[in-house]
Amino acid sequence: MKQVAVLGATGSIGASTLDVIARHPQRFRASVLSANRNIDALFALCQRFRPDLAVVADGAAEQTLRGRLAAAGLATRVASGNSGLIEAAGGEFCDTVVAAIVGAAGLESTLAAARAGKRLLLANKESVVMGGALLVEALRRGGGGLIPIDSEHNAIFQCLPFGKTTLAEAGARRILLTASGGPFRGRRREELTTVTPDQACAHPKWRMGRKISVDSATLMNKGLEVIEAHWLFGAGAAQIDVVVHPESIVHSLVEYPDGSVLAQLGSPDMRTALAQALAAPERIESGVAPLDLIRLGQLHFEAPDRETFRCLDLAYGALEAGGTAPTILNAANEIAVEAFLAGTLPFLAIAELIEMTLMKIPSAPASDLDTLIYADLTARNEAQRIMRRSFC
Repeated sequence: MKQVAVLGATGSIGASTLDVIARHPQRFRASVLSANRNIDALFALCQRFRPDLAVVADGAAEQTLRGRLAAAGLATRVASGNSGLIEAAGGEFCDTVVAAIVGAAGLESTLAAARAGKRLLLANKESVVMGGALLVEALRRGGGGLIPIDSEHNAIFQCLPFGKTTLAEAGARRILLTASGGPFRGRRREELTTVTPDQACAHPKWRMGRKISVDSATLMNKGLEVIEAHWLFGAGAAQIDVVVHPESIVHSLVEYPDGSVLAQLGSPDMRTALAQALAAPERIESGVAPLDLIRLGQLHFEAPDRETFRCLDLAYGALEAGGTAPTILNAANEIAVEAFLAGTLPFLAIAELIEMTLMKIPSAPASDLDTLIYADLTARNEAQRIMRRSFC
């Protein structure tokens, strides 16, 4: 039986993971659960899944959860903070780690899982964007494996021969990374000046958290996925094309030299990717409804509007610059999205703030974790300064 750590258990990816685990109690056990500050939700999950370890944001939340678990007669250990997450990911409590913590906060626990040789099921794209080189090296040293569970990267993984993790190993030529286009597909810049957070978070196909929903609306989510694909599959920027596919049925494609293009199709439900990653190379029931191509009738594809949704090109630029540029991009984006959701930054200013931050801070070699953490903090501080000076 696989012992699974679900980092980010109260989010949408965590909920889908636990749904798949619950369908296969003889195969999987949720041995570790983590959440940030949603103690009520995490306590309810602990009651249901009886994990060995639960991790929360800080000492105060740890004390609260420990008291509630003790009162309920549960023996679950409780830890907190980054050290707790590192223990959860790299320690003895699991052999499989679902890394679904949103943002840069998930980087160190992801690296810990890789160094410890765990089977890493990765949904935290920011870990790859910031520390791609470090993650690849940690996986090599740890001897474990990585299966991406973003629907697009999982689709690419499935379109490569099993055990071949790069385009070169697979003899493939190009990745076609699909994008839904988000809630504003087809709109021009002048139509987006008064966009509200609720409008940006109303994704037409996927139910996601607010941060990733805004990233989808700006196409930054796809830009981050381009950088992620570079590290996960050894693909150069010129080998990764983005194709808008509004139905979100074709999750991505891989092109081979003989002209074959392999695609992975499925209903827009994260449980497909999660079930595949948990059981690979086997296939198990996920709870996802069968795909009805006759009812769908047609599938559409179009080029992304890079003039309106400038974040995509900013991500390509950061990838080509290399070093700490993707870390700066990601940090500035997190600050911009947080401000937009708080109502203090206009939607179109998200890309402007990111671009200004990238121009202000030169890229440096991404040699170690301390360098990445410093670049992340510097970029956040600079983005906040630029925002106060130029947008408030």
